[in-house]
Amino acid sequence: MVKTLSEEIEVKVPAREAWTIFGSLKLAKIAVEALPNQFSELKVLKGDGSAGTIIQIFFTPGTGGPAYYKELFKVVDNHRLVKEAEVVEGGALEQGFSYFGTVLEVKAKEGKKGESIVRGTIVYELKEEAAGTAVSTDGLLNILHIAADYLIKNHHCD
Repeated sequence: MVKTLSEEIEVKVPAREAWTIFGSLKLAKIAVEALPNQFSELKVLKGDGSAGTIIQIFFTPGTGGPAYYKELFKVVDNHRLVKEAEVVEGGALEQGFSYFGTVLEVKAKEGKKGESIVRGTIVYELKEEAAGTAVSTDGLLNILHIAADYLIKNHHCD
């Protein structure tokens, strides 16, 4: 059975500006740079950040678990500001998941010009033998906040 967990954060930049990070390869680059204790390297195996892109992220040696994961960008919708990605090799698939993906949505914050809401959703399905595995949004939430901080520090006022 497919399940979901979601988190939302507020970002004090317009939705289109937030999308330049959340809807691109920059999100993975920022996360890898900001979290050297978790991630050691990012490789773009195919694509430019649009739908069909495949990236490979390596975990820092000694973190336990898989050495890497490959992620496919299934949807990158620059009109609706939605990105859907799926782990296609390694990572969660080696830890009891039959499916593990993320959906990122960026929306303008109602009543707040120049601010946006970013919603991150983990979509997953566990293998029967891993039914008791705990799933957390902590990692996703941490990356959302890192990207939001990056946007604030690099925001160019109009």
